Amino acid sequence: MCLAVPAKILAIHNDKAIADFGGVQREIIITLVKDDVKENDYVLVHAGFAIQKIDESSFKDIVNTWRTLLER
Repeated sequence: MCLAVPAKILAIHNDKAIADFGGVQREIIITLVKDDVKENDYVLVHAGFAIQKIDESSFKDIVNTWRTLLER
């Protein structure tokens, strides 16, 4: 089973980006995402690679689901 984590793109530098994972910032690779990724976009990240662009509503739904699960 694979796990992808939602993140917000803060800055882009060529094929890499700085992504925010709920306050933790990491460098990720964005070359696998077919859509053009821009700053302030949301992506799903697996093993340091952005694998899918998502909308803000999906991002919030995923984050809220994780929060609910972690509160149990």
